[in-house]
Amino acid sequence: MNETLALIEARTSTRRYAETPITPEEREAILHAAMRAPTAGNLMLYSIIDVEDPALKQRLSETCDNQPFIAKAPWVLVFVADYQKWIDLFGFSKVSRVPGVEHRSVPGPGDLVLACCDALIAAENAVLAAESLGIGSCYIGDILENAEVHAEVLALPNHTFPVAMLCFGRPAVTRSQVPRYEANVVHTNTYRRMDEQALRRFSDALARDHAPQGFRPGIENSAQDVYARKFTAGFTIEMNRSVQVWLDRWRSAGA
Repeated sequence: MNETLALIEARTSTRRYAETPITPEEREAILHAAMRAPTAGNLMLYSIIDVEDPALKQRLSETCDNQPFIAKAPWVLVFVADYQKWIDLFGFSKVSRVPGVEHRSVPGPGDLVLACCDALIAAENAVLAAESLGIGSCYIGDILENAEVHAEVLALPNHTFPVAMLCFGRPAVTRSQVPRYEANVVHTNTYRRMDEQALRRFSDALARDHAPQGFRPGIENSAQDVYARKFTAGFTIEMNRSVQVWLDRWRSAGA
């Protein structure tokens, strides 16, 4: 296994941070790596918000599912799918004068998906660059929630979408690797749904790897556990509500 593959294999989320600061040179290297990520048409359809204000970090630790470690993270970045900068540049450049094309002033859902891909690829480049410097990271998906609050505190205009937040810091404790399930992940040529036998193998593998001590009372298997803790949880309901708000904002005219 080469150095890069070993780095990917060892990486896991870090939520407890040593007091050793992240140097300006390390920050610059990580941000440079993020911006070297593949990007659709070289448009770089994302922006990165460097959260330096301790009060804002504290606020985000509360609005992102009350996770105190966010406020303690030495460095917090929010990766934003961003078409606003291009819409602004289009207006400045008077694109309505371009002959032979149908004028379009609002980005669509395809533009959003592409921008989200750009932002997440850049975020993962940052994660791997940080890991190579001995700096751990943790993705915070809760930035998708509380859309109205996060739009306000981050001053996000309509044609933006905060797709991920990342906390960075040197690990304060030894990290243990979290297993990944491999059942029915890789398909050949076409997607293939699992039959009953495959679903049974999948369920048994999940229980073996993620719940070796068994489940809490009332829960019989891994799917029931995920259904109760994730799929029907209040934060998931809020995330879906907020994502609809972000989508409505994305398709709205104006700032």
